[in-house]
Amino acid sequence: MKNKYNSFLKMSVQEGIVKNEQNAKQALCLTSMRNRVRSYIEKHHYDSANFWADKLVALSDAVEDVFWYAQTMYYTGQFHRAIHLLTSKKLDKTYTTCRYLTAKCHYECKEYQEALDVLDMLDMSFSRSQSMLNTSLNESMQQTENNFSIPNCENSICLLRGRIYEAMDNRILAADCYREALRLDVYCFEAFDLLVNHHMLTAQEERDLLQSLPFSEQCPPEEAELVKSLYESRLKKYDCPGKTTLLPSLVPLSNSLDLVVSTAEQHLYNCDFRAAYKITSKVLSKDPYNSQCLPIHIAVLVELKNSNALFYLAHKLVDYYPDKSISWFAIGCYYMLTENFIPARWYLSKATTIERAHGPSWLAFGHTFGVNKDHDQAMAAYFTASQIMKGCHLPMLYIGLEYGLTNNPKLAERFFKQAHSIAPLDPFVLHEMGVLEFGNLKYEEAEKYFLEALNRIRSVSGEMLPDRWEPLLNNLGHVSRKLGKYEEALCYHSQADALCPHMASTYSAIGYVHALMGNHSEAVNYFHKALGLRKDDTFSTTMLAHSVESLMSEVAVCNGPEGDPHFKIPPQGQLVGVKLTNLFETSQKEKSIDGSKTDLDVSDNDPFAESSLSIEEVDMEECSTS
Repeated sequence: MKNKYNSFLKMSVQEGIVKNEQNAKQALCLTSMRNRVRSYIEKHHYDSANFWADKLVALSDAVEDVFWYAQTMYYTGQFHRAIHLLTSKKLDKTYTTCRYLTAKCHYECKEYQEALDVLDMLDMSFSRSQSMLNTSLNESMQQTENNFSIPNCENSICLLRGRIYEAMDNRILAADCYREALRLDVYCFEAFDLLVNHHMLTAQEERDLLQSLPFSEQCPPEEAELVKSLYESRLKKYDCPGKTTLLPSLVPLSNSLDLVVSTAEQHLYNCDFRAAYKITSKVLSKDPYNSQCLPIHIAVLVELKNSNALFYLAHKLVDYYPDKSISWFAIGCYYMLTENFIPARWYLSKATTIERAHGPSWLAFGHTFGVNKDHDQAMAAYFTASQIMKGCHLPMLYIGLEYGLTNNPKLAERFFKQAHSIAPLDPFVLHEMGVLEFGNLKYEEAEKYFLEALNRIRSVSGEMLPDRWEPLLNNLGHVSRKLGKYEEALCYHSQADALCPHMASTYSAIGYVHALMGNHSEAVNYFHKALGLRKDDTFSTTMLAHSVESLMSEVAVCNGPEGDPHFKIPPQGQLVGVKLTNLFETSQKEKSIDGSKTDLDVSDNDPFAESSLSIEEVDMEECSTS
């Protein structure tokens, strides 16, 4: 019996050793296979990763392996397979990470409501207290009894929820979710970028958000200032270039393309388009398809009317990125620049179809209608842009312009004031506010806005202004004239003429100021110049007639000499062959009171026939009959 027991015990030990060796070999095999799956994912061999993940699940059926199998399905675009795999094993009800992946698969399939329903099972509250936030951050890694490591993905869930709300056009809730994601993880640049680039917050809201982020709590001391400074550089697009300075320890980052592009954006918003063009050209020479730089570069090319460069860039983008809205936006801008508005609308419409939240495409779409005075269609596009770009002043500015063009000054004033509240230092907004006050007969207020806009522009571009600001200088001339500052008015109009020579409106304005100053000769000269450029200018025609009449009233009427003229009479025998012109060496032309000529026929030898006064009178008659 003892021998039998010993042999049985020996066999049991050997079987246990064999089982342990088999388990060890299997564990070693599973570990190797898991590493292989991770390796293929890192190398972007997703099909190979999917194949070995399937075998791994068959061998172990562990939660971690099922999750990675679903990940490979996500990477290969098999979203519904991944959803079925996770839900069939009820992992979406047990593990937060699996639930997040399930919702993300629904989002990729554009099943937005289903994605929200999955996320709602998390019972997350966006107004959770700070204590709960701290607890969540401290327990960032949890271990289940199956040894499945669950990273903290609360910020990822908030980010995904925000994307879903944005896709459903609920931008208010989307902005709240992005802000919450950023508060949960200050390193989550994606949430910050969506808030800023999609203009979801006003400038003040952006600054308040930056101040509320817990940098000191989530970042090491040496990184807190770095992260805050980098975010802050993205929020200063309305500041003058050069005012944004990095901390001394961050000077090496001055060569970062992100910071360089931010500087180009500042130049763009401050209307220094040539400086912006130089910067964006350098950036694109290093990184030809920089997604942050391309919209700025396209806008600058439109402002500089560089249609050839825009044509080349647009077609390269369409060849390389036909599924991105920026490509079709570039083509639409090219056709808009070349005044082919029908194809421009088609391509811009395609850009908005690909990405409905692409605000620049909606603005350009509105421009194509505005130039043709189709105000209703233009305002519809601008209103859509205003819903998408809550924190941008441009949609409000353009809506106000359209209302002004349709003789709705009250509504125009309302939208101009909204634009001014968003961007109080933007020179375009200041200029339109000045125009608004001018229309309300508040000339002092109008002059204040115009001068503020002019100072703002000169602080950026120096004394030499871009030619697009010719209307601002002319408007300063108009308001100075209204205030009786005629010399200043002439100075501003002359500066406008230097920026954009041969403008009929500028010549007419200068002539009007000269007429008010009593310089009728100069007024006649400038009104003639205006009519030479625009013959149907009713104002110049009327003022020309008035100035000529005033000028004629200043000229003394020629009633002949006070005494009788003394004719030089040759001797009796030399009267034959005397030319009549010699008789006028000391005399003047005579006319009867009723306008008939005297008996001396001097029509071919009238010394006044070539005078400037006669020429002005002839030209005036031609202009009045044209």
